[in-house]
Amino acid sequence: MLNLKLKIGLLIVICFPGTQIFAQDQKEEMAYVKGGSYIPLYGADSAWVKVDDFLLDPYPVTNAAFLNFVKENPEWKKSGVKKLFADERYLYNWEDDYSLGENVSERSPVTNVSWFAAKRFCECQGKRLPTLDEWEYAAMADEDTPDARVKESYNQKILSWYETPKTFENNIGSTFKNYWGVYDLHGLVWEWTLDFNTVLLSGESRNDSGDRNLFCGSSAVGATDLMNYAAFMRYAFRGSIKARYSIKNLGFRCARDSQNL
Repeated sequence: MLNLKLKIGLLIVICFPGTQIFAQDQKEEMAYVKGGSYIPLYGADSAWVKVDDFLLDPYPVTNAAFLNFVKENPEWKKSGVKKLFADERYLYNWEDDYSLGENVSERSPVTNVSWFAAKRFCECQGKRLPTLDEWEYAAMADEDTPDARVKESYNQKILSWYETPKTFENNIGSTFKNYWGVYDLHGLVWEWTLDFNTVLLSGESRNDSGDRNLFCGSSAVGATDLMNYAAFMRYAFRGSIKARYSIKNLGFRCARDSQNL
């Protein structure tokens, strides 16, 4: 469970979803992902997890789109964001509050944003962050297979992408379009999920952690596939961060329930 009641209660903002604040590439039609069941890396007794149909943005959110969001919601500018919701690295690569600078591409995925900021951005579009299960479910696909984990070469392909330096500086759409019509789930940036902190185990259960501040330590307890190193990397990365962290290779994209069209 996210321990956010007190924290979210402190945040009062006004969004402007009706204004033209998003870059053109962020207005593209969302990809429809047909639901099903899958066994996550950390499944209790290899239990299948049901994923309902959902919609997912085909690309990560860009610097240009987030800049327009900040202009319309100045409480999220780098010099004004509350420390409760973002650390000192928030948007540190931008030139100033309302300028990216010459070295930051408008079409590169926005990074150095906290979970709180990513969540608010999606909410201002009438969307939300994808759940971890939704993200992993969509990310199982390659170009022509909804679950490419059955392919021996796929795991190694993902690992080779992770080894490539500074992919977060590349433009969105620089990786392949998968079975669902989604780009860049691998090989560009790590991505926030709505419930990122509920994945890994810090002890014998998810309820025995001493730190309730949106943190979860890494563990291999209950892993269903000990050879899935790429998934281990994703889960361990998500489990080692807090919601206010801003990281240079961590971005996000938005999702929506399929019935909310």
